[in-house]
Amino acid sequence: MLYSRHYPGFEPTVGIMSKQGNYSRLLAIDIGNTNIVFGVHDGEEWSFHWRVQTVRERMPDEYAVMFRNFLSEAGLDFKQFEHTVLSSVVPQLTAGLSRMVAQHTGFPPVIVSARVNTGLTINIDHPDSMGSDRIADAVAAYERFKGNCIVVDFGTATAFTVVAEPGEIIGAVIAAGLNTTADSLVRRTAQLPQVELVPPPSVIGRNTIHSMQAGLVLGHIAMVEGLIDRIRAELNGAKVVATGGLSTVLAPLTDHFDAVDPWLTLDGLRLVAMRNPRIE
Repeated sequence: MLYSRHYPGFEPTVGIMSKQGNYSRLLAIDIGNTNIVFGVHDGEEWSFHWRVQTVRERMPDEYAVMFRNFLSEAGLDFKQFEHTVLSSVVPQLTAGLSRMVAQHTGFPPVIVSARVNTGLTINIDHPDSMGSDRIADAVAAYERFKGNCIVVDFGTATAFTVVAEPGEIIGAVIAAGLNTTADSLVRRTAQLPQVELVPPPSVIGRNTIHSMQAGLVLGHIAMVEGLIDRIRAELNGAKVVATGGLSTVLAPLTDHFDAVDPWLTLDGLRLVAMRNPRIE
C-alpha cells in the first residue's frame, strides 16, 4: 500500500506548458463542504499544499487575505501563477472565490465541471449533477491506474466514484461520512458522548466509548469494504484509491486499498487544467 504526499505513479515532468514552452506554476483550489484544500504545483511536483476550514460566511476579500498570507509564507504571490483551477461543491462560495482569483491573478480560473475537457467521458444520467471534486478524483485515479478504478473520498460524505475502461465515469455511491454519522448519533441521543474517532482495542466494546468507536469507526470500515467488494464484482475487478481528510486515519484499518493519497483531488485538478487552455 502506498502512502504519499507527492503522488508517485504520475509522471513527474508532466506539467502545464506556458506560452513560452516552459513548465508553469499552477494554483489549484478545491472548495469542499468541510475544508478548502489548495496547492501550488511548480511543473514537476506539488511544492506546497494547505488544508483550511470552509467558512461559508467568509467574504471573498477575507479569503484573499488568507490565501495571500499562506502564499507569502511560501515566498509566493498571486501574480506568479500562470494557471489556476478551481473546484467547488459549495455554490455560495464558487462565484466569489472565482472572481477573487481572477482579480488577483489577472485571469479567471478553469472551473471544473462536466462541461470542461476532463479527458474522461461522464456516462451517468445527469452529468451536470456530478460534484467537481469527484470529477477531479476520477481523473487523477484513471491517470494513475489506466483501468477500472474506484476512488473512496473520506469527507463530509464518504463518496465512491467509479471509473471503467476506456475512461468512463459510470456512477457513484454516496454515504454519510464518518464525522457526519458521529455528529448525528451524539446529537440525537441523550447519553452518548463525543468520542475520538479511532479504532477501539476490540470490536466488542466493554464500555460506552469503545462500543461507540467500534460501531462508528469499524462499522464505517465494514461498510466501505462491503461496497468496494460489490463494485469490484460488477466491474470484474478494479484498483482502489483512498483520499480525503480522514483517509490516512481509516485506510490503515483495511487491506482493500491499492493506494492512499490525501491530496489526490489536487492532482486531478492539475490534470484538468492541463486539458483546458487559460482564458485571457
